[in-house]
Amino acid sequence: MSELELLKDRFLSNPTRHAGIDWEAVESCLSNNPQALDLLSRMEESGGEPDTIGFEDGTDRLIFCDCAKESPAERRSLCYDDTALLKRKKNPPVGSAMHQAQAMGLELMTEDLYRRLQKLGEFDLKTSSWIMTPDEIRQKGGALFCERRYGAVFIFHNGADSYYASRGWRGYFTCKAKGLSERTG
Repeated sequence: MSELELLKDRFLSNPTRHAGIDWEAVESCLSNNPQALDLLSRMEESGGEPDTIGFEDGTDRLIFCDCAKESPAERRSLCYDDTALLKRKKNPPVGSAMHQAQAMGLELMTEDLYRRLQKLGEFDLKTSSWIMTPDEIRQKGGALFCERRYGAVFIFHNGADSYYASRGWRGYFTCKAKGLSERTG
């Protein structure tokens, strides 16, 4: 099954993730867009189960993000970024979330995007996911991660050099929906 067929199947099976968006809008983003198809393939290969969760606020750009129930299995046990990785002298992990995301051509989810995803379903009930951390926190050695427990979404902090078998990262990218005028909200 091709990435586009797999995405279509997931899209049609999860309509609450993208209310008001028809498959043709998604297909218009991806048709003749090998870069977007490559990103979807990379997300899929690493366990992300990508889907669209709607439009970026105020634009005609669709958001594609990892919608796997738990943080993607192939993207866990990583510290936050390469700066933290280099500072970790004892038992360093195999890499960092930021480096992996950049190598795949993705962005780490922001807190707002993570919360938006959580409104569409229950994710990270057993795992957690690093999210984009503000510079003022990162400069002090910290990094942020999220998870859902007890029916609520929690934002936590940890040292950026920490890593756990249950902590990974969720990524996203946006793609312009051809032929659609700019959207709001």
